Amino acid sequence: MPPSDSSHVASPVHPAPARSPASVPLLLAALVFLASLVVTYMVADSAERATESELESTFHYRARDLETLLGRRLAVYEQVLRGGRGFLRGSVDLSRADFADYYGVLRLNERFPGIQALGIATIVPRAQLDAHVAAVRAEGFRDYDIRPGGERDPYTAITHIEPFNERNHRAFGYDMFSEPVRRAAMEAARDSGRAASTGKVVLVQEGPLAGHAAEQPGFLMYVPVYRAGLPQSTLLERRAAIIGWVYAPFRMTDLMQGLGGAHASELEVTIYDGRQPLPAALLYRSPAALKRQAAAGTAQRPRYSYTAQLDNAGHPWTLVIASSPALEKAAGRRTTLAIALTGIGLGLLLSLVIWLLASERRRALQLASGMTQELRVSRDRIDADRQRIRLILQTAYDAFVGVGPDGRITDWNARACKLFGWHEEEVLGRDVIELLVPAARREHERACLAQFAVDGACAMLAGPTETIALDRHGHEIPVEIAITSLPTAHGYGVTAFVRDIRPRKEAQQRLEDARAALLRSQKLEAVGKLTGGVAHDFNNILHIISANVQLMLRNDEGERKRLVGIMDGVERGKKLAAQLLAFARRQPLHPSVVDLAQLIARMDTLLHRAAGDAVAIRFALPPGLWYALVDPNQLENVLLNLVINARDAMGRQGEVTITLANLTVTPGDALANTGIRPGEFVTVAVSDTGSGMPPEVMERAFEPFFTTKPEGEGTGLGLSMAHGFAKQSGGHIRIASVLAEGTTVTLYLPRALQDTPDPAFMPVVH
Repeated sequence: MPPSDSSHVASPVHPAPARSPASVPLLLAALVFLASLVVTYMVADSAERATESELESTFHYRARDLETLLGRRLAVYEQVLRGGRGFLRGSVDLSRADFADYYGVLRLNERFPGIQALGIATIVPRAQLDAHVAAVRAEGFRDYDIRPGGERDPYTAITHIEPFNERNHRAFGYDMFSEPVRRAAMEAARDSGRAASTGKVVLVQEGPLAGHAAEQPGFLMYVPVYRAGLPQSTLLERRAAIIGWVYAPFRMTDLMQGLGGAHASELEVTIYDGRQPLPAALLYRSPAALKRQAAAGTAQRPRYSYTAQLDNAGHPWTLVIASSPALEKAAGRRTTLAIALTGIGLGLLLSLVIWLLASERRRALQLASGMTQELRVSRDRIDADRQRIRLILQTAYDAFVGVGPDGRITDWNARACKLFGWHEEEVLGRDVIELLVPAARREHERACLAQFAVDGACAMLAGPTETIALDRHGHEIPVEIAITSLPTAHGYGVTAFVRDIRPRKEAQQRLEDARAALLRSQKLEAVGKLTGGVAHDFNNILHIISANVQLMLRNDEGERKRLVGIMDGVERGKKLAAQLLAFARRQPLHPSVVDLAQLIARMDTLLHRAAGDAVAIRFALPPGLWYALVDPNQLENVLLNLVINARDAMGRQGEVTITLANLTVTPGDALANTGIRPGEFVTVAVSDTGSGMPPEVMERAFEPFFTTKPEGEGTGLGLSMAHGFAKQSGGHIRIASVLAEGTTVTLYLPRALQDTPDPAFMPVVH
């Protein structure tokens, strides 16, 4: 380094070093600031894209949820009309008081928003027109007539309608068969025997006399009523047996009231009649969508949209859902702005530091030279530095232990005193192995320490290592130790930082406890969803039962038919309850010692009939199979469900293989690591050649009410029931599937220790 004495500055032999240009520090600071801006931009952009993705997922979830809720609401209303048909029992000739009582029991105005009324449309042949009008007028309705007028055959008339208020009185006597849109739906219901809905109509109840509510588009839903005792198997028989319809008119705005719940303002919902979103077919537009339409000149287009086709009792609707400004505000740029401002601030600060360091380089070099010169000439300063290091070690967070080449302790800080319980004066000069290492490992550690003293080689030098140490009282302490070699004149010594990891272990345990609590919470959430599904289905079933029972108490006529209707609802409820009890592992089981090969052979005809002619069923029943301890009747139900699931997965054609085998699971098996307890089992594997399941479907296959089948073709309880049955029987169930190759469902049934099967049970009639 050139001397700094000023007498040499002008010397041509030893010129003074030139100062750095003033622009260099500024250039370095600018480069650092530019780099910080680039990093800030990348972080902000990543945060914005993550927020956008989360918002899009939230929108699609809420849109699909609203679609599902609307479909369920329409299905419930269809069930109400079917209940009304059951109440009529094949006749439309009933007193208005009885019909009013039935409506009052249902309490439609409280529980079913959107239904304008519940009514009966009666077919009136042309020859009976005058007699029909006279009979109704004789009941006190002097102005009654079938509207509109004109010659046609047959006529239809709305003869019963509840509630019979001012709005619905406008529809009394109206011939819906005379209007093309209504007539098309009535004919569809008559010919199919099922519920049918109209396209977009304006209800007869709308108009200047309809009250204060604004006019709304609407539609009507019909369920046919056939004369009791007449056949209804063919189209011609149904047309000959028709005597009327149970129907309900709906106002679209009232129907959609409250459907979106707390998030209704976040979705713009538009519903069109038919499969195309044509302006003339508009049925409904939510307040949020109306607000955007009113501001069409200035409002931006929705960021997200969702379109779906909805089946309303055989009539298609087009559902268009878009994100509203209320939802899109959730993707605000506050996070991005905060990241940008923070990044710019840090970049400026870092640039300033770089500029200061670069500007003061010469001064820093002079200061370092002075400190070096001072250290060389001053032993006092060296001692001060050593004392400073000692103070640092004494106040360090970790325990510090110094060990000489002879294995004796040379240094011991305050943290080590607190951790191990020994004072410094008690341990200095003592053997570290005898003091801190558990007895079982002392010989091994002593050999390692002796080798380390020679060459300084130690596996622990690679990084911190977890081990066990002893405290003053002989208690074992889990610690993390970081070792560094210290060369001396007599070999290599050891400097070790020791950290107490008991708090970390406790934190890990608390984390595991938190995860277990989260799992329990998720299970409770699943049970809540299950309860909601059960309540929904039971509500529809028990509604019919309640209405019929209350009416039966008032009127003894037709008691047997009402009881038949009640028993039908009860049987469906019992079936659903049995499936839920199976999933909950609370169904009553009657285990027996069963020869599974004999049971499957006895089910051969039943399984082929359930699978269909296009599905081949193969059996692999090896000799020497063990007997299983299981409820045979419940096992039959499970096997039948598995075969039906396999049939549906293959599109009703393909091959199903049922394989039996003996299996012993030991504690070291791979199966034991998946949760199957060790023991002896008889396995029943049902394999198909279908399309297979993706991983996300396999993960949810055993969830109740989860199904990939179209609506109406499965309850989602088949595999749930099989899972509950297997667990309650003391066994297990597993699914293996490969896309485009097929799926295998394997039941692990516990082996029976009895050498002979129980007497043959009576097969369940399916």
